[in-house]
Amino acid sequence: MALRRPTLLSDFKDFINKGNVVDLAVAVVIGAAFGKVVDAVVSLVMTNVLQPVLKAIQVESIQAWPAGAVIVALINFLVIAFVVFLIVRAIEALKRSEKAVAPPDTQAQLASAVTRLADALDRKGL
Repeated sequence: MALRRPTLLSDFKDFINKGNVVDLAVAVVIGAAFGKVVDAVVSLVMTNVLQPVLKAIQVESIQAWPAGAVIVALINFLVIAFVVFLIVRAIEALKRSEKAVAPPDTQAQLASAVTRLADALDRKGL
């Protein structure tokens, strides 16, 4: 009885089928696309909100400050975190509205009706 050695193709097939490789690949692609959206929003906020404030206080660039790079990174982090928060909040609101509009569980209603009927019959002694 000779044992078959796994081939490269069968090993690859096992690798792909193991775990959530495809789900992970989809998440990476979606994450990259989402990253571009977040970068665009951060750029928009930095350009339209922060630059006029800096001009008003007569600061040419935060980068020129001793800890300027750290401050810019913190501002970027806060803006990115806020944008992600707003997106997640909107998605959760959509999910809640879908649940509210979901059709009633007919099996649960039927079971409840059968239980009420059985109780009514028991009370009447039938």
